[in-house]
Amino acid sequence: MGGEAAEGRPMEQRAVVTAGTGGIGLETAMGLAARGFAVTVVGRDAERGARAVERLAGVTTGGEPHFMAADLASLADVRALAARLAAEGPLKVLVNNVGAMFADRQRTVDGIEATFAVNHLSPYLLTESLLDQLRAAVPSRIVNVSSGAIRAAKRTFDAVEPPGGYYGFHWYGRAKLANLAYTLDLAERLRGSGVTVFAADPGGAATDLTNGTMRSPKIVSPALRLLWPLVRRTFERSTAGPAALAARSSIVAATDASLDGRTGLLIGPEATPVPAFRGSTDPRTIDGVLRLSRQLAPVGHDR
Repeated sequence: MGGEAAEGRPMEQRAVVTAGTGGIGLETAMGLAARGFAVTVVGRDAERGARAVERLAGVTTGGEPHFMAADLASLADVRALAARLAAEGPLKVLVNNVGAMFADRQRTVDGIEATFAVNHLSPYLLTESLLDQLRAAVPSRIVNVSSGAIRAAKRTFDAVEPPGGYYGFHWYGRAKLANLAYTLDLAERLRGSGVTVFAADPGGAATDLTNGTMRSPKIVSPALRLLWPLVRRTFERSTAGPAALAARSSIVAATDASLDGRTGLLIGPEATPVPAFRGSTDPRTIDGVLRLSRQLAPVGHDR
């Protein structure tokens, strides 16, 4: 994934990692910085951002790391972020690491259910807004972080919110399913362009998500609540590893030479390609997701 500037100097290899100031995102950014990328991490908190940049500066073998502030639950903030990133020129790697699960139903400043907005609409809008910069840096890569919670998802996308009650774990899985369906469709749309597209499943890690929201039984449907303490303990035992281990799938998807020329793959927790989650390639799912995405977060010609 090399290149040279017009003057003959090596071209700076720019990478962006959303939600990159802590946890899996920061570990992903550290891995990219150590591999020669000038990494920009995105987050809401400037203090966390400054600490992240300090850590990145200690490992980088490429350009200077940066922090950009943005609330990725706000579509206006995502558009403003995309404009700032676009102004910096060609982009080699975009890692959409952002993700959130909520114990109770929440709406964003745009009036959109927050789980769907943060986990799908935000990376969808940022990616679509930066395609020209990614094309300018080919070969380049897009990595969207997925989740095994997709297995608990309802596969209905007639509306932003699925029918039935709000259960955070299931709605999180549904939003991640939407994003995976979009990711695989985007890979086909960009096939042959030099921009390759991957999903990365980090598996489990001890993060704020697993140590916080996941502890509440109300995030699953009533039928599962009696079993949830047992399921959660089993899950926690399997997610006791460090975030650095969970970041492997994203780092491999973003950088590994064995993936050169390949696209549309899901990189699993062992950092190797695995079959896509069931439902993510269903044409009805893809059509529903794309329709909702274009309606709620229009980009360029969609407006």
